[in-house]
Amino acid sequence: MTEAADPPVMRLVELLDLADRAVEACLARLTASAGLSREQWRALVLLDEGVAQDGVDAPGHTMGEIASRAAVPAPSATRMVDKLVADGFAFRRGDPWDRRRVLVHIAPHGHALVARAASELEETFGSVFADFPAADRRDISALLDRLGVAVGLHGDGRTL
Repeated sequence: MTEAADPPVMRLVELLDLADRAVEACLARLTASAGLSREQWRALVLLDEGVAQDGVDAPGHTMGEIASRAAVPAPSATRMVDKLVADGFAFRRGDPWDRRRVLVHIAPHGHALVARAASELEETFGSVFADFPAADRRDISALLDRLGVAVGLHGDGRTL
């Protein structure tokens, strides 16, 4: 049995672009109705990580963490968070361990939006991935994680 030839890099990039467009189309329906940019969406997903199902006990995040995840410069992150706070998706609270620092938390309205998006993404892509064996889904996740680390998107072990 011969091993399949490696796909050209251009083909891999094309496939990643197609996947990005599919995800963007799904997210665009929710984010547009909420008046959110893709960068604001990334910030909300970060803020929602580790939140209990009922949306309470949300861990806070620094502006630096938000800027990094949203892939925007720090001044843009501040303006972006200002809008998320003004629209009721997030709120600021002083860091209990460092009074000089302010942490941003997801608000119940923001958590509800992320939960709706997760449900819609599950509905849209769940059927696509349902035909993939669990081992293939784990492999895809692991490969995308490796790609994220390789291109410098993250190095902290979190998934894309």
